[in-house]
Amino acid sequence: MKFRLRHSASLFAIVLVGACGAMSLDGQKENVPGVRNFTRVDGSIACGGSTEPSAAAELARRGYRTIVSLREDGEAGAVTAEMDQAARAAGLRFVHIPMSAQSPSDGAASAALAALRDGGNSPVFIYDASGSRAAAVLMIKRMLVDAWPEDRAYSEAVMIGLASPSLKAFALDYVARHR
Repeated sequence: MKFRLRHSASLFAIVLVGACGAMSLDGQKENVPGVRNFTRVDGSIACGGSTEPSAAAELARRGYRTIVSLREDGEAGAVTAEMDQAARAAGLRFVHIPMSAQSPSDGAASAALAALRDGGNSPVFIYDASGSRAAAVLMIKRMLVDAWPEDRAYSEAVMIGLASPSLKAFALDYVARHR
């Protein structure tokens, strides 16, 4: 009996340490040259803010397969054509889904969600100017696809960079209409 209890306690400790180690990988802020506010969310998704084309090679080196840009062409600092070219030169896919920060559309959110769900794209780096739109899209994914409760999905989105009350409202409304 003592052996079984000791063995069970040891196994529990190993599982607990392993689980805590795995959790520490999620939501990790990292310094990636050319990427503002880079957050590795988990093994399949990272989010960020303003991203320079020069970052594509580093993202490829880190194992990302796809870059998804939510920036609109008219945004200050948006370099869509250059990012597309740099991504392809680094061997990455580039997906451009213009999503307005002021009035996001269901179409853009659905397209971004589809890009995140496409296993052929994984791992994915998704970005916009600040990371707020990317965080809102991830919040939608967490609630609709991963079945996370709102408070958990929102907490993660804030950690990533969601700062806009209107983007939060859009994400919650989108989830309510697509459940």
